[in-house]
Parts: sequence; C-alpha cells; structure tokens
Amino acid sequence: MEIHEKQGNYLQPYRSEKKVVVGILGLLLGTFGIHKFYLGYTKAGIIQLVLGLVTCGIVGIIGFIEGIIYLTKSDEEFDRTYVHNQKEWF
Repeated sequence: MEIHEKQGNYLQPYRSEKKVVVGILGLLLGTFGIHKFYLGYTKAGIIQLVLGLVTCGIVGIIGFIEGIIYLTKSDEEFDRTYVHNQKEWF
C-alpha cells in the first residue's frame, strides 16, 4: 500500500524511503552520526561525530535509540517529522 500526501491538486508519494536505511545506520553507526548526514542534517552529524570521538563511542547510544525510533514510526509520521519538519534530534 502506497501512502500519499495531498499537495495542491496532486497526490505526492511520501518520501520516507529513507526510513529503513536511516534506522539501520542509526543502529549500527550511530556513534559517527552517519544517519544524520544521510538525512541531510550536517550540523547535527558533525556534533554527533565529534561527541562520539570525544566520548570514545558512549554517545553512540543516542544513535542507537534514534535508529529504533526511526524504524518504529509509520512512513507518514517519519516523513512529516524528519523530512518536512526537519527535526534533527529524537
């Protein structure tokens, strides 16, 4: 089933195809902020990368939690929150 959003008089498909990739990147490489860079959040990615290096990876728990959050959201909610509203953290 393909979910759509109404934009003007046309139905546009949700752009949440990144959801699974971002979720897996958050789970596996969250320490390095790779999931942030993939979503286009360069500043947040750099912050997470620096904190990951400074704390020797302890900050990776944030990426792990974010990966779980990304994967458990519906496609519509993921698209609205992270693609349209550009929410960078949690």
